[in-house]
Amino acid sequence: MFLSPRHAEIVGMAKEHGRVTVEDLSTHFGVSPQTIRKDLNDLCAQRQLTRIHGGALFPSGIENLEYEARRKIAADEKSAIGRAAARIIPDGASLFINIGTTTEAVGEALLDHDGLMVITNNINVANRLRIYPSIEVVIAGGVVRGTDGGIVGEAAVDFIRQFKVDFAVIGVSAIDDDGALLDFDFREVKVAQAIIANARKVILVADSTKLERTAPVRIGHLSQVHCFVTDRCPSREIKRICQEHEVELVETA
Repeated sequence: MFLSPRHAEIVGMAKEHGRVTVEDLSTHFGVSPQTIRKDLNDLCAQRQLTRIHGGALFPSGIENLEYEARRKIAADEKSAIGRAAARIIPDGASLFINIGTTTEAVGEALLDHDGLMVITNNINVANRLRIYPSIEVVIAGGVVRGTDGGIVGEAAVDFIRQFKVDFAVIGVSAIDDDGALLDFDFREVKVAQAIIANARKVILVADSTKLERTAPVRIGHLSQVHCFVTDRCPSREIKRICQEHEVELVETA
């Protein structure tokens, strides 16, 4: 498919960074925001990008963002979320950590804890924590997803069900305004559901961009978690759901 030089550069920037914004593109190219909005609408119509409020995401459709691109999205916000979530978890706790770049930030923030038992289906988390003698790491068995090192499938679900832990740290790909927690891979969703069902306290970690996205597979509902840690929550409806279901909302920004 032919792309003009500006369109091609926009797609390249979105691929590198995971997302682009109208404001940044307008400054970069020296054109009006209206021109950039038309560019993004054209690229989305060609299924090169996926439109969100104020910008666009790469790739288009319901495909998930490439792992390295996802790591770059809201990196500072994810680090702050990780530190805030880690403060909730005391020394000596047992916990699940599932797949995701934000849950990995929580794992990074837990390195100064003592006496933790961490059960995870995230190879990146296991590899980071395994060198710390004060943290016992237990890793699930199953199919390893090459894109991000996540372990998924029925074997992982059966493994998770053997445990009952103090905390679960879960991430999601998207949060609908009705409180639905969503993801892309139904195999990953089954593992996440098992994690939620086998933890005494569930901590959802997700940056605010997840409120602008959508995904096709339902994990569960916001009312099933005990604490939602994010950088900011602009959605009045999400705040209402948290208040109605006594979900602690922690905003780091």
